[in-house]
Amino acid sequence: MRQQAKTIDDIRRMADEVAQLMVSRFGGGRSGDRPSLDEMFRRRGAALPRRLRGPARRLAEADRRCAQPRVGRQQDMRAVSRAYHALTSHLRPLGEVSRFQNRALHIGASVALALLLIAAGAIWIMLRRGTL
Repeated sequence: MRQQAKTIDDIRRMADEVAQLMVSRFGGGRSGDRPSLDEMFRRRGAALPRRLRGPARRLAEADRRCAQPRVGRQQDMRAVSRAYHALTSHLRPLGEVSRFQNRALHIGASVALALLLIAAGAIWIMLRRGTL
């Protein structure tokens, strides 16, 4: 079910959700910090595909305009909703669990490579000393 933006609060909620998805997917958020979409777009906007930068700019601009209620109510809610759905459909497929598993796999591979290099160095030293 597609969600349609109807009020200023919907736009703010959508922008916050997209900003949190960007933080979880691309990083750039400091611990305990909830950056706005505008700030996340400045920090990690280049990580988005080119076709999604326009919708991200549009949603960030709509969020910024919501600070002024009269201007916020005059926005094209359909365009904002389309931008939100385009961004969430791109950012959501890789969930938090799969990103955690990916990080754990990369850390494990780094540790295994380090142990392999240490073992190779130890064997080389033993061969040079003549103990092996």
